[in-house]
Amino acid sequence: MKRLIEKGLMFGNLIEVSSPALVERYKRAMKHLCGRETRLEDFHIDISGYSPEIGAELGDDIYLNPNGANRQFILLTTAQKHAPLLNAKFSTSRGIIRQFIDANESQLFALTARDAVAGELQDSVYDISSPAKLMDIRRITVVADTIGGHVADAGKLAKLIDKFRTDPDGWRDDVLIADMIGLAKKTGDVTRVPITLPEMGFEQPNYWTSHFGGVYVFRDVGFPAVISVLPRQSLGQLPISPVFDLSNRNQIADWLERNNLVEPIVQARGMDAAAVIRQKMDFILVDAADRLNLEVGDARRTELRKIAYRLGESLPLEFQGLAALLRWIEAGGPWPRIDSEHPAYFYTLRARAHKDRDLVNMLLSELAPMDVRQMYITHKELFYASYAQWSDRKRQYVADFLEREYVVDKQGARDALFGPEPGMSERHRPDPKPARDLGRVVGPWGAVERGRG
Repeated sequence: MKRLIEKGLMFGNLIEVSSPALVERYKRAMKHLCGRETRLEDFHIDISGYSPEIGAELGDDIYLNPNGANRQFILLTTAQKHAPLLNAKFSTSRGIIRQFIDANESQLFALTARDAVAGELQDSVYDISSPAKLMDIRRITVVADTIGGHVADAGKLAKLIDKFRTDPDGWRDDVLIADMIGLAKKTGDVTRVPITLPEMGFEQPNYWTSHFGGVYVFRDVGFPAVISVLPRQSLGQLPISPVFDLSNRNQIADWLERNNLVEPIVQARGMDAAAVIRQKMDFILVDAADRLNLEVGDARRTELRKIAYRLGESLPLEFQGLAALLRWIEAGGPWPRIDSEHPAYFYTLRARAHKDRDLVNMLLSELAPMDVRQMYITHKELFYASYAQWSDRKRQYVADFLEREYVVDKQGARDALFGPEPGMSERHRPDPKPARDLGRVVGPWGAVERGRG
């Protein structure tokens, strides 16, 4: 992974913690949350306060995420909101922490000026020993306070002040006055500068979790479903039906279409579909060449074309399907028949613009795994796991490509791939020709073959 770190493709945008004051605050917060301490005097943290260096020191990547169910966090600065979330167990966790910081930024700015803020993403499930327990996770509540309890003390002080003001004999109550003075020394004047950090609740109807090999839960859609990376039988009995796994290509294609979750990239607004398809074809060629131990030179397009010529009829079906689609776009060739059983099918889709767009693109990266750019952008956990299994030759190509084509303009790349930029003109694309037989999904706009896959 050293190559990825050096190119800014791993552990990027982490927050450096090196000042003695912040290090000491972090150690106190860590002791408070998990009863453990670090001996490091400088390290980096993500949005939740997790440090990969401390994780390595302790030999525990989830020291702030016991059982992977209720993530704890340490905030030293509101600048953490721009950092990634490492070792994510749920796809919603980073968004929840980011919204919590945004909603309470002024209060958190003031609180972190004096102490570390520690908290937890709480749900009603403390033990995920079976897949069925995942279905009980519906709402996440964020609870936080400083290590010194400033928010709790401010609440106590506010109640004492109210009692002092409403009780006619309050000014004679020496104990009450002494308690108010003692708390005010910690909190300051809460009548002028209130300290509040209210609990915030977040619904979690649709999400991905890394538990049980990777599971996608969709409840808040017209036709709910669970999609498993491992064989669906491994999940046992679940309260949500149907349950698919990645081998059920027809059923997943049908389900995506019925819920109107995807669109064909050849019709997507603001997308240069030809360029995107051509790049997907390059990724497929690099993967094929790597599997066959073929040299690709500098892996530029001219070199990859030589590989394509060499493979001829042995080219992967994914490549052949996308090549036919490219001919339709650029040369007016016949509309290619790419149904849901065709290996290229999910490479031709992207998520529509809806609240679960990122989650659906994440799922598509599992179904189209040779598109390494989409995998890197939408599913970091899968990317890093896949990267560890690749040859050094493919690792070098992918790292160089992402550094050259993605890192220089991350937002621009995301907009180009997954959504049109505001104001971009819509390129006219003729409607694909509908196919008529079989009933399997022949395109995201076509018919469906029930019960196959």
